[in-house]
Amino acid sequence: MLGYIIRMANVAAAAALATGVMTMSTAHAQDAFAYVVTYIETMPAAEKQASDLIRSYAAAGRDAASNLRFDALQRIDRPNQFALVTAWKDQKAAEAYSAADATKQFRDKLQPLLSAPVDERPHTGLEVASNEVVGAIPRDRKGAIYVVTHVDLIPPKKDDGIAALKEVITPSRADSGNLRYELLQQASRPNHLTLVEIWRDRQALEAHEVSAHIRKLRDTLLPMGGALYDQRLYSAVE
Repeated sequence: MLGYIIRMANVAAAAALATGVMTMSTAHAQDAFAYVVTYIETMPAAEKQASDLIRSYAAAGRDAASNLRFDALQRIDRPNQFALVTAWKDQKAAEAYSAADATKQFRDKLQPLLSAPVDERPHTGLEVASNEVVGAIPRDRKGAIYVVTHVDLIPPKKDDGIAALKEVITPSRADSGNLRYELLQQASRPNHLTLVEIWRDRQALEAHEVSAHIRKLRDTLLPMGGALYDQRLYSAVE
């Protein structure tokens, strides 16, 4: 009987260890994801040509083995401005694709169309989708509104500002019409944050913008901000 108990204890310990390793591995994999937000501004007359180039580049990027997400976006009110929001399995993969021939060829073709340099900003995920759905394409995206907001906090208030931003994640995801709501942190400037949102339509976004949790967030962030709350609305480049 004693031998049986010892054997069962050993089995339980091994199972617990395996579970712990699995949990740590999953958490580490999620922490290791690399995000890149790239801003592109072209000459107004080159908007259509740039859109076609970006569409093709995004399609090729989604086929990369290390890519988890490749959203190509066109600004609604200023259609000569674009954004790429991408997710990769790790930082090494993100850097490799940035240096890949496909990216070099894309940049070469895009260069004559630009009115400003391409602004590429590596990020880490602070509050993102789980590793099972980080690359999932939201359903019913037709007419969806993408929101990319750059939040610049004064360095002494960085932690307070991040805490305030994290507080709105859960209630915002619960708001009607939300398809994605994530908080990213810029790798080179940890006091610079990016909110990435997808809403079913403009009506859902506008309802969210006047919600109590967002109005409270804006009040809280105002004295902490190092620059204007830079919110930009986009549609997908399909």
